[in-house]
Amino acid sequence: MILYGVAGWSYDDWAGRVYPKPRPAGFHPLPYLAAFIDLMELNSSFYALPRPDHAARWVELLEPFPEFRFTAKLHQGFTHGALDDVRADAAEAFRVGVAPLAEAGRLLALLVQFPVTFRAGAEAWTRLERIRDLFAEETLVLELRHRSWFEAERLERLRRLRYGLAQLDLPAARDHPPEEHGGLVGPGYLRLHGRNRAAWFDARAGRDDRYDYRYGQSEVRTLADRLRGIDKRSEKALLVANNHFGGQALAVALEIKAEIEDRPPLAPAPLVEAFPDLRERVRTPGQQTLF
Repeated sequence: MILYGVAGWSYDDWAGRVYPKPRPAGFHPLPYLAAFIDLMELNSSFYALPRPDHAARWVELLEPFPEFRFTAKLHQGFTHGALDDVRADAAEAFRVGVAPLAEAGRLLALLVQFPVTFRAGAEAWTRLERIRDLFAEETLVLELRHRSWFEAERLERLRRLRYGLAQLDLPAARDHPPEEHGGLVGPGYLRLHGRNRAAWFDARAGRDDRYDYRYGQSEVRTLADRLRGIDKRSEKALLVANNHFGGQALAVALEIKAEIEDRPPLAPAPLVEAFPDLRERVRTPGQQTLF
């Protein structure tokens, strides 16, 4: 089973490209997107602790879409902060924040995302063990961007810690992970960052620059094959497109879905207007009835 999704929904540049502009009265991005995709990776939970009132509201808004699911990025204090920041009170605050999603059966996993500077070593293992202890009952999926982790003994140690391991598509580099590797435990997880090599390695580039990338059709076919393989090895396969700039994440998620399911998925009319070549691979609703 494959779920197709994107990372986050609060992007100003999606206005008129993913979302209607102007937005109708009562518009909310989540139920709008749920008509087209199956999965949302919470991006905001990386930057600020999630709030249970927000999560409860999302559950309420998604009542018409009972199959829609979430993953959530673990807060950056656990992955990018000092080791002393990996604390029980912070873990409990995070857990409380996403509790409404978990209680509603909507939360599939927490994504533990590390930078490329996070390399295998004694302190790194201590951090991973501490995070696992603090989130003992949760499904945790690692995003490890440095190749040092992808040796057999280290992968086996991660497996014993009951971590899942995301596969990544990102600009090629000597220190980046191999394209294919075992997913350890939990759901299969494929994250697409785009391949904007020039901006990715430019310290002056902003977030939008790094994730400004439109996958071509040959790349879409290759990614679809990768996702099929992950699906065969996993009970559930999750696709999360993070090349968000200008709505390109939603475009590639739907293109991959079309390639795998061999039928045109529904797509928002503004997205097709922004990317006219999508007309050959998707269909738009005759009339929106979401509001």
